[in-house]
This record gives sequence, C-alpha cells and structure tokens, in this order.
Amino acid sequence: MATTADKSRVLVVDDEPQITRVLRTVLTSQGYQVRTAGEGESALLSFNEWRPELVITDLYMPRMDGVELCRRIRAVSSVPIIVLSVKGEERTKVEALDSGADDYVTKPFGIDELMARVRAALRRAGVESDLASFDVGDFRIDLEARRVHVRGSEVRLTPKEFDLFVYMARHPNRVITHRTLLEAVWGEASQEQPEYLRVFMGQLRKKLEPDPSHPRYLVTEPWVGYRFNPNG
Repeated sequence: MATTADKSRVLVVDDEPQITRVLRTVLTSQGYQVRTAGEGESALLSFNEWRPELVITDLYMPRMDGVELCRRIRAVSSVPIIVLSVKGEERTKVEALDSGADDYVTKPFGIDELMARVRAALRRAGVESDLASFDVGDFRIDLEARRVHVRGSEVRLTPKEFDLFVYMARHPNRVITHRTLLEAVWGEASQEQPEYLRVFMGQLRKKLEPDPSHPRYLVTEPWVGYRFNPNG
C-alpha cells in the first residue's frame, strides 16, 4: 500500500559519512526517497536539481555551513528544514531558526524522535483541513495554498511560521500559553525548547506587523504567552 512516504523526497546534508549512511538507511526503509550531500554547496546544487520535500542538515560543515544553506534555500523555497546540532550550540540553533529552519534535533538523537519530526514536518507542509480558506480581521488565510494576506497584500511565510500563525488565528482574542503553542506546533517534546516561540514570533512580527517593535496583532502576555488581535 502506497503511503505519503513513498512520494516524499528527503535531502540529508552532513559531513559525517556515518550520519548520512544511517539516515539514508533508516529513511529508505520507511519508504522515503533519499539523496545525501557532504557539505552545503553540493547540497544546494542537489536541492535545485531534485527539489526535495524536506531537508535535514547539519550545522557545522565545510565550504557552506548549515545556517547559510538554510538562508539560501529559504530565499527560493518554503520547504521544511530540520537542522541537526550538537548539545550546547544554543546560539547557533537560534541563528539557524532565524535563517529559516523549522525545527532542530540535538545530536546524539534517537531515530524514533527524528522520524517523528520528519513525519510532522511533511504532514504540516501538506493540506490537512477541508476548510480551504478563512478570513479573520485584517487577514485572509488560504490553507490549501498555505498563503497569508494581510490588509490585501500577500506575505510569504515558512512552513512553521504558517503553522504557528494559523493556530493563533483559529483562537483570536484569547491568551494562548507558551506550553499550548509549543505542543500545538512542535509537539510534546518541545517543552524544553522555548526559544522556538521567541524566534518564530519575532519572524512573524517582522512580516505581519506595521511596526514590529510595537506589535498590534501578535501581542505578548508577560510570563504567560501570546494573544492574536485580528483587527490590531
């Protein structure tokens, strides 16, 4: 029986051959099509030629690192990106998220955890709702095309930015706690990764707010969470 995995192309980028071998074996066994690259420049060439539906990349690599690779890919595509990092690289992980990555997994990682992240990323990049679009305040959200218009102008969001904004848009004028947002968008394993929210909320404000330093739509509720004001 065919599954979503049978049609999903995954590009794995890491300069450690044993990592790429393991990930190729595991992903292929789950039905994914896999290509690998040992550094960012060759990965970018493969990306442009093959157009994968998911990218998994290490951060530290020769010639072009994972942060720059995220930046280059995000300039032309909204494909989900998962970065692999070593424990303690908090600053670099945040930099990767700022550059367009959607998620990260810390080395050494469990295969079950990584596969759960892969499935979630691909699922969220697809269409999951029978409601094609809806309007809320100054926003129109097209779920099928995964596009957002604010005051009539289209704003380009990454997959995780879109997921986060849609969740808030479905709960307007309500205070949503940090924990609720993390679990809704990144899953239960995200409770120890609160930097996700800070980074992605900052990115959303830059794209959606007239004045990101004085947000009207995405308001912080100190020590609790965030609230979406659809009319500003």
